[in-house]
Amino acid sequence: MTNTFWSPALSRLEPYVPGEQPKSTERLIKLNTNESPYPPSPRAQAVLQSSDLGDKLRLYPDPESTELRAVIAEQFDLAPEQVFVGNGSDEVLAHAFYSFFQRPEPLLFPDITYSFYPVYCQLYGIEYQCPPLRDDFSIAVEDYAVEGAGGVILPNPNAPTGRYLPLAEIEKLLQLHPERVVVIDEAYIDFGGDSAIKLIADYPNLLVIHTLSKSHALAGLRLGYALGQAHLIEGLNRTKNSFNSYPIDGIAQRVAAAAIADRSWLADNCGKVIATRQRCCAALTALGFDIVPSTANFIFAKPGAISAEALYQALRQRNILVRYFNKPRINEYLRISIGTDEEMDTLISACQEILQR
Repeated sequence: MTNTFWSPALSRLEPYVPGEQPKSTERLIKLNTNESPYPPSPRAQAVLQSSDLGDKLRLYPDPESTELRAVIAEQFDLAPEQVFVGNGSDEVLAHAFYSFFQRPEPLLFPDITYSFYPVYCQLYGIEYQCPPLRDDFSIAVEDYAVEGAGGVILPNPNAPTGRYLPLAEIEKLLQLHPERVVVIDEAYIDFGGDSAIKLIADYPNLLVIHTLSKSHALAGLRLGYALGQAHLIEGLNRTKNSFNSYPIDGIAQRVAAAAIADRSWLADNCGKVIATRQRCCAALTALGFDIVPSTANFIFAKPGAISAEALYQALRQRNILVRYFNKPRINEYLRISIGTDEEMDTLISACQEILQR
């Protein structure tokens, strides 16, 4: 009965489905949502122990996140006017779709990519086209030479494949669409590859989006940010201030600033994940898996002797969660987040046991 009160647009909407977040207290090895296997920076944790946090909760936070934006700008040799922050990178993406892609021309993004993109297009009534990935799941930039496109967005590294597109190819993409915004969603860039941030000064159409949920181990904080020339950031602020003037609470601003400033911790954390990823790829390859080259904190793996769905279910029975996408072209693959060495050893042993049955 309730849906009789919904608007027609809401009735047509197919919401994004996040990875499983179990409510059970049962011990699970959770390798399905690309969270960090390690706790956040000690500097970030120390902020949460500050004695003055409680008193400040009676006050509204800084709506401009001034200190946090200054910290982010300093890390990347930018001006604060080139930094936008939001309540998780998903909110930043939502504002970018609203601000830049509501045009008569179609938005371009890969056919296999972050599944929130088509949801935003539905929400805002944006037409889109999806150039297919190559058979090896790489992006062919020439496929984006679409005349009259309304913009481009893609994750780099891509999700759920983990493949990285070199900066030279990103630059070609920017040059294909000089009059439209190109968004590079770099949620996983800290785990390998060069960031497109270094291209911002030369390309007024480039917006780069980051999150603290992965490499900074702050998925529970909900903090993301965008970097670009000042005119793009001004556009995002116009949207934000027409929706929610206070998206970042005061505690989150202080914790995020401390985490971002701790560059040595970030390098160490990512180094551990990268080393575990490489070791896990070698072990699964030895078991007959086909592994897509990854520069993310996850791998995209096709089991050789069993279907992906069957392996997903068998691992679930052993309290190991991975991500299975029952979609064309990728329904024989599993996305496996990189956990601790102990967790990945348990995964590898479980796969070996399942495949030998």
